Amino acid sequence: MKIGLIAMSGIRCHNKELMEIGLNLPGFVERSKVIASLPSLGLLTLAGMTPDSIEVEYLEVPDLDALGGGRPPGDFDVVAISSFTAMIKDAYELADRYRAEGVTVLLGGLHVTMLPNEAAAHADCVVVGEAEPVWPKLIDDLLAGKLQARYDARRDTFDFANSPMPRFDLLEVETYNRITVQTQRGCPYSCDFCAASIRLNPRYRTKPVDRIMNEIAAIKDIWPHPFLEFADDNTFADKAHGKRLCEALAGQGLRWFTETDISVANDPDLLKLMKESGCAQILVGLESPDGGVVDGIELKANWKRKRVDEYKAAIARIQDAGITVNGCFVLGLDGADATGFDSVFEFVRETGLYEVQITIMTPFPGTPLYQRLSDASRIITPGAWEKCTLFDINYQPQNMSVEELDTGFKELGKRIYDEAFIDERRRRFFKRQGELRQARAAAS
Repeated sequence: MKIGLIAMSGIRCHNKELMEIGLNLPGFVERSKVIASLPSLGLLTLAGMTPDSIEVEYLEVPDLDALGGGRPPGDFDVVAISSFTAMIKDAYELADRYRAEGVTVLLGGLHVTMLPNEAAAHADCVVVGEAEPVWPKLIDDLLAGKLQARYDARRDTFDFANSPMPRFDLLEVETYNRITVQTQRGCPYSCDFCAASIRLNPRYRTKPVDRIMNEIAAIKDIWPHPFLEFADDNTFADKAHGKRLCEALAGQGLRWFTETDISVANDPDLLKLMKESGCAQILVGLESPDGGVVDGIELKANWKRKRVDEYKAAIARIQDAGITVNGCFVLGLDGADATGFDSVFEFVRETGLYEVQITIMTPFPGTPLYQRLSDASRIITPGAWEKCTLFDINYQPQNMSVEELDTGFKELGKRIYDEAFIDERRRRFFKRQGELRQARAAAS
């Protein structure tokens, strides 16, 4: 038996004008390339759980149009297709093509978990929740000719102490600018728009450090000097685990990037360890510099609102530690109005954020945000999953028109990603690093 593990990759923005602007916006283009060149760690992990008696092949389909209307790629008995929401309709079309050729199709992931009945119309089997707990049973049933229509792992919590080694050897590593490793899963917070792994299982878990280091060793066997991206929701929510991880990473000659929350700024020892272990940049979801705008978006303890007044000082501490911050802002949040675009720009200018990511508030299926907007009849085109790109608008903003949000987003993008403004912020970062080195030398 041969299983094809197929990732639908790439970014599609349906706002053509924005894409045309994006061609001249280095931040937007760079981040697009980064996302598009990350392998599917989930599929590689399932490959690592598959018995050696089954042949597996990993491939990516960046654009379904490139396949034309002919036969789908590969010579497989079974395919497992992974896709994010924006590409799910392409995934369904590809699944339908495989089924027409007599290939058994498995679908899973976040979107499928949120809408399993929708996905089931295009698959022989859907996996709901985290795939690891049910994959061995699924494979056994597949071999016995007793494949079930649905495997539901939502009552199970995968123990990271038993995490398999992903099949990094299946990758053509030269096609990627980063390789992903997962150090934790879940998040202790719950933002209403978040469509990350907490929708698969809300429990926050960390992977044992020795297992993480074994995975990194396997990567280094095929790529001696990799740039790693930790495929986490919030790497340093558990500070003790984060410190143990950084201590293990130190001396490995690595450079890495991850996503975490602003609270790392409050732990100077952790920041020092992060820098020493090769941390190049962290992406932090700031959402908005306006406390009134972020009020209520974190549903457990209103955590974002409690932190927003510390943003400027926190960014300074992180960047003074030699770690650049990629500040992520969400435009069009309820509570924001047309004045918010200038507020974001001024905040970026004042703080000297090294890199910036701006996105549109996006109601992903299965999130509290989607349910809230749907109940209020604020979703413009229900089921238009292709617009869940973070850059397209498919809802009615609360305090401005769709046109105002669209125009404001584009104009802010032009200002944020202006080459002179980017250069100004980066020169400011390196100048500050030089001043700090001189101060330390003078004090020693």
